[in-house]
Amino acid sequence: MELGWLLWGTAVLLLLHVLMELSPAVNFALRIGFYCVLCLVSSALTAAACLLVNGGRTVKNMRIIRAVVRTFKYFFGLRFEVKGLENFEVEGPAVIVSNHQSILDMMGLMEVLPDNCVQVGKKELMYTGSVGLIIYLGGVIFINRKSTSSAKMVMAEVAKTMVAENVKVWVYPEGTRNCTGDFLPFKKGAFHLAVQAQVPVIPVVYSSFTAFYNPKKKLFTSGKIKVEVLPPIETKGLTSDDVGDLTDRCFKTMRETLFRLSGRPS
Repeated sequence: MELGWLLWGTAVLLLLHVLMELSPAVNFALRIGFYCVLCLVSSALTAAACLLVNGGRTVKNMRIIRAVVRTFKYFFGLRFEVKGLENFEVEGPAVIVSNHQSILDMMGLMEVLPDNCVQVGKKELMYTGSVGLIIYLGGVIFINRKSTSSAKMVMAEVAKTMVAENVKVWVYPEGTRNCTGDFLPFKKGAFHLAVQAQVPVIPVVYSSFTAFYNPKKKLFTSGKIKVEVLPPIETKGLTSDDVGDLTDRCFKTMRETLFRLSGRPS
């Protein structure tokens, strides 16, 4: 009986391997499925560890989450080449902005996430099972993107908290995932936040994933991701009238860096 199960298991594994080799769609579906299961299972286990170590919702839990998520890259054959981490070493709080490409961004985020840094995310993430629980425990700040007034109120509170608790805040200014190899126009919320709190903006750029990850083409293979942390941009003395120029400046600098890291002409 045990031999029969072993033979059946071996046959299924061989069949899956053949299908993955022959069909990019099957390979993509299996990899995405495994990634989702890995996120759910590891989030549940990590949540228990966070509760035992720190007792509840706190940015300190990000150290535990970061250590766990950094192991994910080995499952998918991803390599990170990181430059400019010293640019995170600013005194006091800051607003970190980066490009947002796919569900794989969590791995890139945790690869470079500095201590005492919280993310701003959409409210819907709270309802994603154990993943929602772990990001809640990590101190993620949730905003309702459908309500402009609500989002502005939350960002105003974020500005106060950031200064009072001396934390950095990570924001995706595109507002949604964008796996096109280019940027979507930046929303101004992150830059209003930086100007209101009079703290620097630190841009972080990840090279395009399109060479190894493309949902439209059902492509998901191993690959290398280049990450560059750019020098801080000061906002002291700036007012709300300067937010547009600040947004445009960051967009231009980050877009040029994206093209350079991805090996394509600007």
